[in-house]
Amino acid sequence: MFMTTLANITMASGILLILGLILVIVEMCIPGFGVPGISGAILLIIGIILTAESAAQALILGTIILVILSVALGVVIYLVSKGKLKGIILKDKLDKVSGYSSTENLDYFLGKEGITLTVLRPSGTADFDGEKLDVVSECEYLEKGTSIKVIKIDGRKVLVRSTQNIEYQTQNK
Repeated sequence: MFMTTLANITMASGILLILGLILVIVEMCIPGFGVPGISGAILLIIGIILTAESAAQALILGTIILVILSVALGVVIYLVSKGKLKGIILKDKLDKVSGYSSTENLDYFLGKEGITLTVLRPSGTADFDGEKLDVVSECEYLEKGTSIKVIKIDGRKVLVRSTQNIEYQTQNK
């Protein structure tokens, strides 16, 4: 059955299968799921359809293709782990020098007052002395421009409350 399947490969289906394999392997080296991977998968499916005369032959051919792609994936993973293939790894650092906000320790925001830049439903963005943060309101809808205060820091989660609610609670105690 195996030899019969291989004997059925014509020049056209062989080119489709080889080109499909190459495109899928290229996709393994490029981040994302894009044109090479989709095109390669389509070419492999067309190649299998053109080659196989029965479901059993299609299964055999599909298994052979999966084995080849598994070996290729193993080689790509090995090359990445040894640093010989660098196209997959993000090289930029997301630090303050590069213009990104650092979220190492948000505890110093505790008790700070700011203003909402977006509507909080319950999450959104707020400004604290020129620093923008993603915040979550305490179970309430807050309009854009509302004065808020940070009441709790839980890891990366910054919990805020309207300063009007804080004053109301303080007066009613």
